[in-house]
Amino acid sequence: MSRYLAILKIPAARGLLISSTPARLAYGMISLSIYFKVQQTTGSISVAGLAVGLNAAAGSITAGLRSSLIDRVGLRIPLRVLTPLFAFSVISFNQIQNRSLLLFVSFIFGLVSPPINLTVRPLWKFVVPEELQRATFAVDTAVMSVAGVVGPVLATTLALSSHPTFALNVCGVLMLIGGISLALQKVGQDWVPEKKVKGAGHILKLPAIRMLIIEGIFIGFGTGAFEIGIPALTTTSHVQYRTGWFFGTLAATNIIGSLLAGLISKRRSPLRAFRVTYLFWVLVSLPLAFCNPDWTLLIITALLGLFIGAQMVFYWEIVEAVRPQGSAAGAIGWLWTFEGTAASIGTMVNGLVSQHFSARLALAIYSTCIIGGYITTRVGFKYLAAADRLPTQEEDDFAVKTNIDKNSEKNN
Repeated sequence: MSRYLAILKIPAARGLLISSTPARLAYGMISLSIYFKVQQTTGSISVAGLAVGLNAAAGSITAGLRSSLIDRVGLRIPLRVLTPLFAFSVISFNQIQNRSLLLFVSFIFGLVSPPINLTVRPLWKFVVPEELQRATFAVDTAVMSVAGVVGPVLATTLALSSHPTFALNVCGVLMLIGGISLALQKVGQDWVPEKKVKGAGHILKLPAIRMLIIEGIFIGFGTGAFEIGIPALTTTSHVQYRTGWFFGTLAATNIIGSLLAGLISKRRSPLRAFRVTYLFWVLVSLPLAFCNPDWTLLIITALLGLFIGAQMVFYWEIVEAVRPQGSAAGAIGWLWTFEGTAASIGTMVNGLVSQHFSARLALAIYSTCIIGGYITTRVGFKYLAAADRLPTQEEDDFAVKTNIDKNSEKNN
């Protein structure tokens, strides 16, 4: 407890936590807010899935570019430019009734998604002393876990209330408050990006990164199927209000899984732990399509979150082991670009699948994609050999933090 109090007594640390929280909450709300807005306006699940997918695609396409920009020019310019554009676009989107315009604007404000967590992540080592790093991640984890759980529930509650426009309006205002206040933090203004190694090739030329991209395409497409399949299932079952429960549970157990993996990683190489937890992820996903939107789905989403959280920590430890120097943000950004683009396509395709066939089929596609990702990593195991060792403390902290960032900010 004394360590946590010591962190909160540091003005810069306190400022980062407080300023980033509203934006993280906004990211927890955005996908469901878009889904319910478009579904209520058009009456179509497939169009709602298309809108969510276009928004995610736009954010994913530019994720690698935005992360590389941070590695080059720092944090201030991306935040100060993108945050007001995003907030204005979201609030404007809320006033639209035309189907085509809804889709167009959904894509546009995805292009200008502020890189909140890519901004916060590199700053902690400059804010608190080394002996407080793990405690700092724990505090930051607690803040993000609350945002990750509250965001989907808040979005669902507001979107299904007597004033459904509140969901997107609140989302836009929270992003504006969080992004601008984060951009004004002095530590961000003083931060200097990690130096690149001269003569190093582009990160996308590395065999390990390419293999992870292929795996990420499977996982991304499956994630898109899951993220539209759950609200589609609750919509067709006339229990839309439960949507936030399932996503909130997934986010909460993801955090727990991440923290548990942080303990395991000190005793086993990330590559071997990655293979084991991946297999459990596959097994837990198999009954998903047969669940009803009740306690059975709640249990499966809780287990999914637990194993995804653990497995992804090892994944980010692997990324940290194989990436070249000078790509701290860029490696994550490019992987998110491919995975996120695949997720957006998965959302759009499975919106149609849910509308014209069945939401359960979309959830079955999710399970199939997880199997595809698992097979890819088994075949390409040799490319990740650099991660077949015990991680350093810094790599372990990085992985836990990155997974929680990814969970709370999917559109980054």
